[in-house]
Amino acid sequence: MRRFTFFLVFLFVMSTGLASVEAQMYPNTPISWGFQKSKNHKPASAGTAYEHILAKYDAFYLGDTTKKNIYLTFDNGYENGYTPQVLDVLKKRKVPATFFVTGHYLKEEPKLIKRMVKEGHIVGNHSWHHPDLTQVDDARFKEELQKVKDEYKNITGRDEMKYLRSPRGVFSERTLALSKQEGYTNVFWSLAFVDWKVNEQKGWRYSYDNMMTQIHPGAIMLLHTVSKDNADALDQAIVDLKKQGYTFKSIDDLMNERKQLKKSPSKTK
Repeated sequence: MRRFTFFLVFLFVMSTGLASVEAQMYPNTPISWGFQKSKNHKPASAGTAYEHILAKYDAFYLGDTTKKNIYLTFDNGYENGYTPQVLDVLKKRKVPATFFVTGHYLKEEPKLIKRMVKEGHIVGNHSWHHPDLTQVDDARFKEELQKVKDEYKNITGRDEMKYLRSPRGVFSERTLALSKQEGYTNVFWSLAFVDWKVNEQKGWRYSYDNMMTQIHPGAIMLLHTVSKDNADALDQAIVDLKKQGYTFKSIDDLMNERKQLKKSPSKTK
């Protein structure tokens, strides 16, 4: 019995160690996410090099660019008083969204987290302390993600947290590999603008114009809920984008579409 127990412990240690060593085999050169913005509804482009890296780890920044779908996402590092307004608009217009939250947000705003879940939105992982994940070791990396997942379960009673957005958009092949190993899909974005500077808000029209001019089929839109401009512009933007024939879908919808594409047999000549 002792030999068997020792054998199990040995296997666990070896598998954990191998996983850590495997992660270290991936390049850890920091990459700051960026892309060529959309114009005239032409899809944004991150370039083939970035797209190749993302594809290796099942990460993505776009949906199907042949369909007029929009995937609305928000980054929530802290509350500035506008998330309730955002949630009111989403509920009124029946639009799903994904909120990527930090440990601080979970600790300070459990009622808003519960409301997000109750109203059918997805809560994603934005790390516990919002560090540059390329600069932390494997153990700290896993802790940053696990603490968010644990606190989310503590608040909602739900286990599932499957989407990750890297803080500040900084990542590496190592962070992509490690997060995939931890069961996460990395979600980047194809539409964004400077909206997070709370002391430099420019009025609702600034946010509205950026959304309308950068929009394209398959857009994954990144907004920050700390922005008054975003909160004030969101309702009109949703109304007008729907008038243009766009449909708002969830990241879960996009994942299901991607899974179906993988399952579909390739056409033979």
